[in-house]
Amino acid sequence: MVSADPFIDPYAIQFWAEDRGLGSIMYTAWGWPLVEILHFTGLCLLMASVGMFDLRMMGVVKGISLKALHRMIPFGVAGFLLNVVTGSMFVLADTAQYLYNPAWQTKMALIAIAGVNMVTFYATVSKRVYALGPDDALPIAARAIAFISLFSWLGVIMAGRVITAFRPPFHWCAWCS
Repeated sequence: MVSADPFIDPYAIQFWAEDRGLGSIMYTAWGWPLVEILHFTGLCLLMASVGMFDLRMMGVVKGISLKALHRMIPFGVAGFLLNVVTGSMFVLADTAQYLYNPAWQTKMALIAIAGVNMVTFYATVSKRVYALGPDDALPIAARAIAFISLFSWLGVIMAGRVITAFRPPFHWCAWCS
């Protein structure tokens, strides 16, 4: 197959992955479903920790210090890393399906927003927030960061769910001729 994309050859990427055995894993009877289960497990770990942390920062949940909640963050990081691995397996198994898919592109943009938002939190308000008590109100900047975080991750989930609803042809590629 010849790619219409002048920058990236999705078929070459997919063939590279297949040559290394990814196809033999993903396209077995249980390969794709097991990777989906692991992807969902990572998502649960991520949302359980980050979601609870964000809800507390937004003021929805009180009575728990953010310093105590921060101990859950390693579970969220583990979930995110699990999702990076399993998500990469999906993309490498059917590269063109994902690369040109507006839902996948939206998901990647929202993950980037969540990442920048996390860096903003640690660079600006984290020290002040951790010094507060379990019932103290948080600064507006912290609440805004939490709102952006929670809704970025919820958007990631929604975009991920509709990826399979699209089977994009190359004319969906904005940079392809």
